[in-house]
Amino acid sequence: MKALTLALLLSLAVPQLIPQKPLREPVSTTAKHAKGGRWYLAATGHAVYCYGPVMTVPRANGDLQRVATFCRNGDAVVPLKD
Repeated sequence: MKALTLALLLSLAVPQLIPQKPLREPVSTTAKHAKGGRWYLAATGHAVYCYGPVMTVPRANGDLQRVATFCRNGDAVVPLKD
């Protein structure tokens, strides 16, 4: 009975002796790119705030289109209005 009581007390005390690592908070892309963003007018007519560079990419029909990259709304690429 003494062994059972001792085992029970040790099982309760051991987790308190082991240091716990603090949990890391998730980092979003907006937190990483807090500086240097710019407002753009999307092809849909809405304003979008993007952190990445403006690039020219080919469309399916072969035309070129300007896009903003890494936008606050979570889109990686947003077509821009010319």
